[in-house]
Amino acid sequence: MEQFDVFLAHNSQDKPQIIKIARDLKLKGLNPWLDKEQIRGGDKIIQAVFNGISLSKSGAFFIGQNGLGNFQANLELDTVIHSFLERQSQGFRVIPVLLPGVSDVPKQLWYLKQWRWIQFTQGNEEEALDDLIRSIRGRDAEVQAPPGITLQTFQFETVTVNPQGNITNRRNCTAKYFVEDLGNGVTLEMVQIPGGRFIMGSPAGEAGRYDNEGPQHEVTVPSFFMGKYVVTQAQYQAIMGSNPSHFKGEKLPVETVSWHDAVEFCKRLSQKTGRTYRLPSEAEWEYAARAGTTTPFYFGETITTDLANYDGNYTYGSAPKGEYRQQTTDVGKFPPNSFGLYDMCGNLFEWCLDKYHNNYDGAPTDGSAWLEGSNDNKLLRGGSWNFNPRGCRSANRDRNDPVSRYDDVGFRLVVLVA
Repeated sequence: MEQFDVFLAHNSQDKPQIIKIARDLKLKGLNPWLDKEQIRGGDKIIQAVFNGISLSKSGAFFIGQNGLGNFQANLELDTVIHSFLERQSQGFRVIPVLLPGVSDVPKQLWYLKQWRWIQFTQGNEEEALDDLIRSIRGRDAEVQAPPGITLQTFQFETVTVNPQGNITNRRNCTAKYFVEDLGNGVTLEMVQIPGGRFIMGSPAGEAGRYDNEGPQHEVTVPSFFMGKYVVTQAQYQAIMGSNPSHFKGEKLPVETVSWHDAVEFCKRLSQKTGRTYRLPSEAEWEYAARAGTTTPFYFGETITTDLANYDGNYTYGSAPKGEYRQQTTDVGKFPPNSFGLYDMCGNLFEWCLDKYHNNYDGAPTDGSAWLEGSNDNKLLRGGSWNFNPRGCRSANRDRNDPVSRYDDVGFRLVVLVA
């Protein structure tokens, strides 16, 4: 039975606003219950509503300029709110929300006057949405900063494209991160990735799909911190005292590193900082790359070389050909995904902890690395500067011998926090 992170209760006249909020929640990796999507023809509405509440971890009710609506709508919404409150003792989180144009709690809800309400106003939508997401996830969902580290917030813009590769939407987002000082002015930025569930792998109908991308399966991933960028040459030099890269530049990602080199980097960085750094599991990597999306790329149905570094002589879907740069590019050059991670498609393939398997039969569903198996090859994810866009899809899987070193392979970090 499908589980939901939040039940969205609202006056039907406010539905356009709630549909947008539901879409934004999905982009953040959450699974909302919305009547428009969950109630089918022939369903008994009241039964479907209370079944949806029973399958949800929390409930948010939204009050807009239309208030609680007419008598019938008022009665229905009030019934849902009371159902929410009755479930609080079972750990069900109740989240009251005021939509733009509403500055005070309705008189009918006087008994909730002392609660803290999330308030959407014109101009604060992103801040209010972040507040709502934190409330839905609860305090236990967000991994805390390591001891002695203060979390900071950064702002960034994400983009979505249509099947032709044209940008159709731009969205301002925020994420939390901390900075690790590696010495000599070199730093490492680690971004907070909230825990959640996602469908790993690609659907049968996805263009360019390989058989090793299935079967699709649901994975629950705990919260973690991940490198904002793939490890740079400056960072590698600061920890390892050398730079094996073919293409030179402090802000370029380090490449020509084996899986064993990457693991050794993690070991030395852990010793230096007192924190446990490692490579991501394959599940963590795909969860972080998708950032709530289900499309082939986190940009949408396709990509262009304005959005990622790959061989632009090749195309995906209806997008045009583009530039072939023939080398890596500085980290942070292209737009990030909605978690605030850069270059999760293209630029360099990235090592993961896992051993390679030909499919997902028997794969872990808890976000951990799949370390069992007779195949010693290690997982590679993300595509690269010299690869076609098909290989840059969020679900694409590749592998190589752990001792191999190529100028299209690098790595990204994850840090564990007790």
